[in-house]
Amino acid sequence: MTISSLETLQQVFGYDSFRGDQQAIIDHVVQGGDALVLMPTGGGKSLCYQIPALVRPGTGVVISPLIALMQDQVDALLELGVRAAFLNSSQDWRTSRDVEQAFLAGQLDLLYVAPERLLTERCLEMLSAGRISLFAIDEAHCVSQWGHDFRPEYLGLSILHERWPQIPRLALTATATTVTRREIAERLALDGAPHFVASFDRPNIRYRIIEKNEVRRQLLAFIQAEHQGDCGIVYCLSRARVEETAEFLCENGIAALPYHAGLSPAVRAANQARFLREDGMVMVATIAFGMGVNKPDVRFVAHIDLPKSVEGYYQETGRAGRDGLPATAWLAYGLQDVVQQRRMINESAGDDAFRRRLGAQLDAMLGLCETVSCRRQRLLAYFQQDTGPCGNCDTCLEPPQAWDGTVAAQKILSAVYRLWRERGQRFGAGHLIDILRGKPTDRIKQYEHETMTVFGIGADLSEQAWRGVLRQLLAQSLLAVDQEGYGTLALTETSRAVLKGEQTLMFRREPEKKTRNSRPASTRGKEAIVLPGEAQQRFENLRAWRAEVARSHGVPAYVIFHDATLREIAMNCPQSLEDLGGISGVGVRKRDAYGEDLLRCVRE
Repeated sequence: MTISSLETLQQVFGYDSFRGDQQAIIDHVVQGGDALVLMPTGGGKSLCYQIPALVRPGTGVVISPLIALMQDQVDALLELGVRAAFLNSSQDWRTSRDVEQAFLAGQLDLLYVAPERLLTERCLEMLSAGRISLFAIDEAHCVSQWGHDFRPEYLGLSILHERWPQIPRLALTATATTVTRREIAERLALDGAPHFVASFDRPNIRYRIIEKNEVRRQLLAFIQAEHQGDCGIVYCLSRARVEETAEFLCENGIAALPYHAGLSPAVRAANQARFLREDGMVMVATIAFGMGVNKPDVRFVAHIDLPKSVEGYYQETGRAGRDGLPATAWLAYGLQDVVQQRRMINESAGDDAFRRRLGAQLDAMLGLCETVSCRRQRLLAYFQQDTGPCGNCDTCLEPPQAWDGTVAAQKILSAVYRLWRERGQRFGAGHLIDILRGKPTDRIKQYEHETMTVFGIGADLSEQAWRGVLRQLLAQSLLAVDQEGYGTLALTETSRAVLKGEQTLMFRREPEKKTRNSRPASTRGKEAIVLPGEAQQRFENLRAWRAEVARSHGVPAYVIFHDATLREIAMNCPQSLEDLGGISGVGVRKRDAYGEDLLRCVRE
């Protein structure tokens, strides 16, 4: 007898009901329809293809871009009693042969395949000889050339429609604007497929963006004050920055590991395995890390360099709090980030249209950083979703002030204008600030800039305040970075209106810094995770038991049970196997395998 989608959800995965569009997507695919699914990280995308693969006859083939994560995805399914396997370059030929034979014999419910492996003639012939229930193309934004994780292998996946026109195909991603969605549909021949777009809101994540000033110290203070002992990810733009940041955190008592493309595959795999399997580990990484990471208990994601786009930022921050519990997205950015990003765009190899697209993406990211309104409102508006103020971001909790920066802007634009028009010179931010503040440095004296009429006219603002003014002028394209790679500043067409007093500029002023003993706002979210009374001790007992089981099985702890499930058990104190059946995340297979142990932990 064929089991229904809802029965599969309840018996295999241990959840009572579907969330959001899951039911509609699953029903559509079970009936043989194609779909493009946009659902935030942690929103339950995987169920949208796993359940149809279990309900429909044949094997569900999942195209996944990261071979390092396939093992964990398969391990999690095996724990649930689902017959799953993967094919990628990490296996020897004997293992690959066994998987192929299991597929051909109809002994697999789900088969994960790397895109480069799938496109080989051997793999295509094998798939043709077996029975396929569906194709799921995970991380589908990789097909978009505008995407931040573009993978050229994904462009060849249109072959699925050509070879198997009757097999339903799902393209799934956590982030895509309307433009990216159109490109995904076009490149994967999904033009007629419905788009299921869930809300992009992750209300459990608290967004915080601060002005960069000794960023490694700021990062350390943030972790120590708000996330000591928590699992987290720190993103950097360069490999060197990854290495030095990981080393700095380790020196200061934070368990941290580096991850970037310059490390050997063996080191990357080992570091990733430790991150997935050990509690309280911090991964310091370039954006090469994290796509497809299923670890549910990442309590913070920090950026110490400005992301290149809102899409990239949203997807990276979405790796925090997948379990629905409070988490923090923390970003430090400053003037140099803006200068560096503008320079990188000017030096990029694409044509003018490509550079304009990069510039628009950066402008949107800068707008998110400089807004005086709700961060979440601004973030969701980028994905064409409306919401009111969230009450769970820094601008809602500690509203910044807006101040009239027109005169300050005129002073610095005038300094740039006079240097260029009167002397044919261009300089970077630091030198311009020294001129305005009347600082008689050796370089000022060398160029006789103390004789300029603008020398000292900005002594009323601190160096940090002037850097904020410059940063916001660059963010609004009222100043430009030179296109020759020197990082000097020049006027733009839009500068004229400000210089003539035809445009008023309102700038963001950061809230007053808290005193050393003040309590960070984010700790309120962390307190919500602590359980009352004896429930906390039961939770710790359950975690200790789970760690032993995970070690014996050679899998991450969350593959056995998520923290959210253990917390519910600790709170509800189930007394029988029947009681356990009502706990979210305890399916039939896990109840039968671990039920008695769970009840024993509760009794103890």
